[in-house]
Amino acid sequence: MKKIVVTLFVLLFSGSFLFAQCPYKYGANETDSLKCLEQLTNFDIFLKAKNYGEAYPSWQYLVQHSPCCSNKLYTANAQNMLKALIQNEQDSAKKELLIDTLLYLYDASNQAFPDQFSKGFCLGFQALAIMQYRGNEMKKDFSKVEDLLNMFVRSVELDKEETQPTIWDKYFQLAERVTKAKKDTSYVIEAYGRATDYLDVSINKSMVQYESQVAVLDSLYELYTSGKIDTDYLVHLSKKPAADTARQMKFVMSYRTVLAKIEKSVAPYASCEVLEELYGKKLESIKDDISAVNKVVITMSKGGCLKSPVFKEALLIQHNAKPSRTSAYWMGVLSLNTYATNNDKSELDAAIAYLQDAVKMSETNEQKCDANYKLAFAYMTKGSYSEARNAAYASLKANPNYGLAYILIGDLYKNSGGRCTDGIPYDYNWAAADKYAKAAAVDPSCAAEANKHRASLKFPTKEELFRRGMSSGASYHVGCWIQENTTVR
Repeated sequence: MKKIVVTLFVLLFSGSFLFAQCPYKYGANETDSLKCLEQLTNFDIFLKAKNYGEAYPSWQYLVQHSPCCSNKLYTANAQNMLKALIQNEQDSAKKELLIDTLLYLYDASNQAFPDQFSKGFCLGFQALAIMQYRGNEMKKDFSKVEDLLNMFVRSVELDKEETQPTIWDKYFQLAERVTKAKKDTSYVIEAYGRATDYLDVSINKSMVQYESQVAVLDSLYELYTSGKIDTDYLVHLSKKPAADTARQMKFVMSYRTVLAKIEKSVAPYASCEVLEELYGKKLESIKDDISAVNKVVITMSKGGCLKSPVFKEALLIQHNAKPSRTSAYWMGVLSLNTYATNNDKSELDAAIAYLQDAVKMSETNEQKCDANYKLAFAYMTKGSYSEARNAAYASLKANPNYGLAYILIGDLYKNSGGRCTDGIPYDYNWAAADKYAKAAAVDPSCAAEANKHRASLKFPTKEELFRRGMSSGASYHVGCWIQENTTVR
């Protein structure tokens, strides 16, 4: 072990000279290259066997002499090697040197393979390692906690939406720790602002990639069902897009999990009053920094602070500077809220125009579903029932299991009494009942709401049915603007 410690000193203090050798992947001459390949083979064999004590000397040699020979020197398995050595080391001085080496690995990985290991990624994982292995130091000196928090901040601002979920998790935990210690909510709220801003983008990007690969799989299945490709070729062609969909959905779930955890943790600190006070003071100074304004809009919208004048001001700055799907959506929501307050029809028309823009700029099915549903609600509020139904069906096209859209269509039918008076009284409610039943069937989360709407319906009396020679269970066509086939009840 003495030899390892000496080598560690050489390794750690010669870092600035390491990458002058990178033009030579394996070495400057044949002898060096053969030595490198030999050590790389040994490292690979021992690493796969988790024989870390034997793998480590080869790793040291390679990082010193051929740091760009293979990304295996820096991937998770190499990191796990150092973590295992740290865990098993009993000598405190040697353990500290191994911790220094792990921290150095992240710097080296960025220098050797910057396209694979970004600066933000490496900085974030350095922060995680310090948090794990240098916790006692931070207990003694709180300034080290603040330094580590700044390290996380730099990592997140470098990687933005590419920031790993585990880095988000620990960053927010540390921000909460500083907030409690200094009794200053700005730390946790700023962390929350970054999380809501960048994590929404992370989720969106992963969903776009997921849906693109689902479309590939759907097209392959169509070729298969039409007989253009056989089973073996289908399996062969589907392997990569199937793996990609699984990977992207894993990203989506990981990002959503950490965002939900952060949103739950921030709740005690981020009341609308606190957010309004914090952002109200700084909005004027950040109004030219659209990225910072975006964080204000997203944080306050997620906090339900839609009636805040600070939110409205930030949203106007955001939308006027750089209209986006998000800004158009919330401008539409604000206009709907304003209409509900003052009954100004121009606000309703504005809401529809904003939400139409939000639909056009939506990228994922989730966004399309949400924006179309809100547009359907705006049309229904205006009394444009056909347009409202079209938007609701557009929402269902994006998500066939979105029960609220079926409830909205049912409400359109239920409210059609003043428009459809030539048929049997309340016959339109048969069609409405179908939609409420469909909502409960496809979306258990809104089943109670759908059943409540269903229970409020009035149907033609038995006398009405008898006079018209109709019986329960018979087929019936609802006319008027509805034009639906249904069943007599």
